[in-house]
Amino acid sequence: MELARIVEIVNGRVICGEEKLRRTVKYGFSSDLMSDVLTINIENLLLMTGLANPQTIRTAEMADIEFILFVRNKKITMEMIKLARENDIVLITTGYSLFRTSGLLFNAGLKPVY
Repeated sequence: MELARIVEIVNGRVICGEEKLRRTVKYGFSSDLMSDVLTINIENLLLMTGLANPQTIRTAEMADIEFILFVRNKKITMEMIKLARENDIVLITTGYSLFRTSGLLFNAGLKPVY
């Protein structure tokens, strides 16, 4: 699924990484536990989370995750944006809950990791 379509489905807003909106995402993973995120080793993954802090960006960088979708209108700090840009990570926000976001994207064809 094209990243631009994901943004549309969740009524999202791209914070940084607009140049990657034509990239394809195959899998989605929802978690607020970054230790769980570190167990995932799959390409073309969208991380959906409500944990909005610099550690989330650092975890994504360590796990080679290029796309993060923050739910529940979480505030994205300038430090997070700077880290994301340095690591070529796309940041998106939505006002939807994690449950709703996951369900909408699953129904649209985004595959679960397991």
